Amino acid sequence: MRRSLSALFAPLAAPLVTALAMLVILPPPATADRTVVGGHPAHTALAPWAVALASRERFGDARSGQFCGGVVVGPTTVLTAAHCMSRGVLGVNWWEVGDLRVIIGRDDLRGSGGVEMAPRWVWVNPAYDQGGRAGDVAVLTLSQPLPRIYGVAMAAVGDPAYQPGARAAVYGWGDTRGNGSYASTLRATRLRVMPDATCEEAYPGGAEGEYISESMMCAGLPDGGRDACQGDSGGPLIARGKLVGLVSWGSGCAEPGRPGVYTRISAVLSQVTAAG
Repeated sequence: MRRSLSALFAPLAAPLVTALAMLVILPPPATADRTVVGGHPAHTALAPWAVALASRERFGDARSGQFCGGVVVGPTTVLTAAHCMSRGVLGVNWWEVGDLRVIIGRDDLRGSGGVEMAPRWVWVNPAYDQGGRAGDVAVLTLSQPLPRIYGVAMAAVGDPAYQPGARAAVYGWGDTRGNGSYASTLRATRLRVMPDATCEEAYPGGAEGEYISESMMCAGLPDGGRDACQGDSGGPLIARGKLVGLVSWGSGCAEPGRPGVYTRISAVLSQVTAAG
């Protein structure tokens, strides 16, 4: 018999409030393996809003067909990067992908834990500039609502979470070394929100891309070593317990002087709210 969503999620609901509170104060384990380019193992019990986008039809059975990340921000609303829904990534239009799924509550993509849900609709930001990469956001509307505790709050304009130096963390199942070594289990890595001036200096335009502070933010460490990478696109950047960014682009992975660039959530908040 197929279990209801409430039955599937009930075992996790009780400890989530305490677990989420612990998330902002607990450091990664000292013996954690170094993954997500300088990261550590993470768990959906502590980060229930971190989800995977998948299509076995397009990407095979390995790792549940994962190709991008996403983040739950409402009962039926999941955000990801606009470029994740592009023909360049999928090979076809998103509506031609017959088995597009959002995977929720599955730490290990080789397993069958959690649930897989088909989106009822996908909205891709029509203002997304593939050349300049501005406005890199898409909204997937789920066919059934999730318990509200699975959503994370989005940081509005002026929120202290955007302040340079703020501690942040990015989550995903992407490349762990920058060489195509994709993770099967959820990973996270600790970063710092970086000043716009630093981001503009790193990406002044040209072949490596142009950083636009109005719609982007960047995070990393001055000496590199920690970063999101291929396969993490669309995944969440969390600071002060709120969603501040979506993995968008960058030059290489975890390289000194080349921080990761994220879609600034405050810049697309009104569009996301309307689409969701």
